[in-house]
Amino acid sequence: MNTLYVTGNSLLHRLSARAKLIALAATGIALIVLASPLLLGISTLAALALYASVGIGWRQSWLRLRPVFVTIFVVAIFALLVNSPEEAAVTLLRLTTLVLLAAAVTATTGIGEFVDEITLAARPLERLGLVRASDIGLAVGLVIRFVPEVLGRYQAIRDAHEARGLKARPLTLAVPLIILTLKNADDIAAAIDARGIRGHKPARRSKER
Repeated sequence: MNTLYVTGNSLLHRLSARAKLIALAATGIALIVLASPLLLGISTLAALALYASVGIGWRQSWLRLRPVFVTIFVVAIFALLVNSPEEAAVTLLRLTTLVLLAAAVTATTGIGEFVDEITLAARPLERLGLVRASDIGLAVGLVIRFVPEVLGRYQAIRDAHEARGLKARPLTLAVPLIILTLKNADDIAAAIDARGIRGHKPARRSKER
């Protein structure tokens, strides 16, 4: 199975998952507040350099980020139609910077580290009886783990259409992708429940009489 994590020894690899997630959250807030195209352009270049330092390679980076960049481009075009060019540029640069930073963090942080940090962050909610922290961590870990699987499955369906001389339309691609993804999700949920990973509390021993 594929994974978004890339083995390496860059500065981001050596930082703890907690430090990276806190820095990403703080940077995201700063980018939302920032509205200068010049400063956002500098931020985008800095994020690009940081992502390049991970050592993924430009071709692999493009394959990873292409779907997200297409979405950002569509959002930017819509922003250009309803707002000024400057506001559209701000939207484009802001989203691009966030995506590059998030991709760099994801590529240099193992899934286990993500799960541990998310679980720890959800502990206060568990004390209030709102959620189970371990379930939240598991859910986030599964999402990160299987994003490349879904993308790979999409590409395989697209290649199968082209091999048969069929035109790849959104509907003809989406239907088999959704069916295969849901089937895979059912299999994973059954495996998780069979191992008692979620939704089970340790059984209390009955008192001896």
